[in-house]
Amino acid sequence: MGGELIGVIKMLGRKGGVVLNEKTLEEIRIDPSALGKSLNGDTVKIEIHERSHRQGTERPRETTGKVVDILSRAKTRFVGVVQGDFLVPDDRRMYVNIFIPNHAKRDVREGQKVLVEMLEWKGEYPEGHVLEVLGKPGEHETEIKSILGESGIMYDFPNAVEREAAEIKKHIREIMQAEVPKRRDMRKTTTFTIDPLDAKDFDDALSLKSLGGGRWEVGVHIADVSFFVKLGTTLDNEAAKRANSTYLVDRTIPMLPMTLSGDICSLVPNQDRLTYSAIFEMDEAGNVYKEWYGRTVIHSVKRFTYETAQGVLDSGAGAHAEEIKILWTIASKLHKERLAKGSIVFDKDEVKVEMDENKRPVRIYVKEHLLTHRLIEEFMLLANRHVAHYFHKASKGQASGTLYRIHDTPNKERIENLKMFLQSLGYKIEGDWKKFGHKEINALFAQVKGADIEELVQTAVLRSMAKAIYSIRNIGHFGLGFEHYTHFTSPIRRYPDTVVHRMLTKHLDGKPVSTSEIENYERIARYSSEKEKESENAERESIKFKQAEYMLGRLGKGEIFDGMIVGVTEWGLFVADKVTRTEGLVRISSLGDDYYEFNEKKFALIGSKTKKIFRLGDNLKVKLAEVDVARHQITWSPV
Repeated sequence: MGGELIGVIKMLGRKGGVVLNEKTLEEIRIDPSALGKSLNGDTVKIEIHERSHRQGTERPRETTGKVVDILSRAKTRFVGVVQGDFLVPDDRRMYVNIFIPNHAKRDVREGQKVLVEMLEWKGEYPEGHVLEVLGKPGEHETEIKSILGESGIMYDFPNAVEREAAEIKKHIREIMQAEVPKRRDMRKTTTFTIDPLDAKDFDDALSLKSLGGGRWEVGVHIADVSFFVKLGTTLDNEAAKRANSTYLVDRTIPMLPMTLSGDICSLVPNQDRLTYSAIFEMDEAGNVYKEWYGRTVIHSVKRFTYETAQGVLDSGAGAHAEEIKILWTIASKLHKERLAKGSIVFDKDEVKVEMDENKRPVRIYVKEHLLTHRLIEEFMLLANRHVAHYFHKASKGQASGTLYRIHDTPNKERIENLKMFLQSLGYKIEGDWKKFGHKEINALFAQVKGADIEELVQTAVLRSMAKAIYSIRNIGHFGLGFEHYTHFTSPIRRYPDTVVHRMLTKHLDGKPVSTSEIENYERIARYSSEKEKESENAERESIKFKQAEYMLGRLGKGEIFDGMIVGVTEWGLFVADKVTRTEGLVRISSLGDDYYEFNEKKFALIGSKTKKIFRLGDNLKVKLAEVDVARHQITWSPV
């Protein structure tokens, strides 16, 4: 094959790494000896070698390569434990320790967790200096700060940002007096919010008004962040840098200071609030006859939680029971129509951690998905889809500087791997990989509904797909089955939504979009997509930390857990407890005196003498063997 390629390297532990050829979607393997001091996520230039058989196997030829240049580092800050003159990184994809000279150690003690800035690479090891001492491994505050530091998430706002927010608060009365008369006044229309019990900010509200003749005016009202956060201000620059809020088990790291996110912009009850609205004239079958977009003022009369709203929906009684009933009727029709047109419904379980006053986990459970979750979801999807379609019409299908939320179709190789995986569970995908679409996926989900493997199958299908990202070029959203889709409904916690509000204002005012603006929004799209992944990783890691801490309290008690095999590797099985969803490793050495071989096609470990099989999706009873809270890791032993 030969030649050179620029791409992003992904590390595979001791096996080296891979670089994806984005044109052919082929993964080019990089041996450990050919990494050239590159690290996970770096943008690198590689020299491509000819295809060859994998060493010692008859498996298909693969393309290999060698890193010849590191164009940019994905990450220079690492969290880890200090051992002697070195930082041992928590990041398991970091295959080398970082040397810390004495003058760069600050007041670090042996065994403490620290945040280190990696500098130049000298000889065998990279060199770094300590930015922050985080504390003793395993302690709550240490681990949460470690997760944030490792993910590059900023938790304190600069003083200048706080001052700018405080200045808005200081003049809010005059601002409201001047602005309210310029807006469509929705304060006399019944309006309320439905949010999680622990919500710190309220992005969206719904309103409902009868128009007679079976028609309803449904308002989707969104916090008007773009009015308060002006382009180019200190507040705006900080929000763009953060790109989104992050929700850890014990705290929210907001995109905007609490003065805005929890007060001025938040759609709290019994207060006038400035909003950006999508207002629809609809019938109860979900048909849209008219739509209107623009700036409004609302007055929410009630703050519902999902649970209290569900209580009203179930009983048919209570505050605003009639409005909730009608909204649910419309939402259920929208949901049914969406499925018929190709939306894939992922009812993914959400793990919640209940903690005591000392932040110790006392209960871990899977959150129940209520009808009121679907009610809100359907109206947010409606607004996002229609706003995106408005952009498409206004720009005549050209990239106009707005941000779309896009989701590409799965590629051939991933679908072939998914087919192998499903076959190992006893399910079949018939026909060509291109025909594995919305209908087939929803039919598969219907088959596994309520089964132990439901979550496993949904996760596998999700991993076979591309990741949803932001882009100025619209290719549609495969997962939702929408031709046009954007993010309009959460500007308090997502910077792209604020950008969409600004662009909607431009389009409504008939103002042109410059080439430099389009280029800037393309940069924002790429950056926001990356920051979103960082936040998701941090959120997952904070749950893993609490799961490990929770299991530490149950270690040594002989308790038996009902688990399911959720991963199979050549060194063991990954098993998840069905109640808490805590994942841990069952080492291959603990499976008995047989010699087990990893069968990649069957996603299984198979005993050479007994022929006993441990397969993905199998149930397996386990006991706790080891808990490493500082590394957020569990080791099980099979029962």
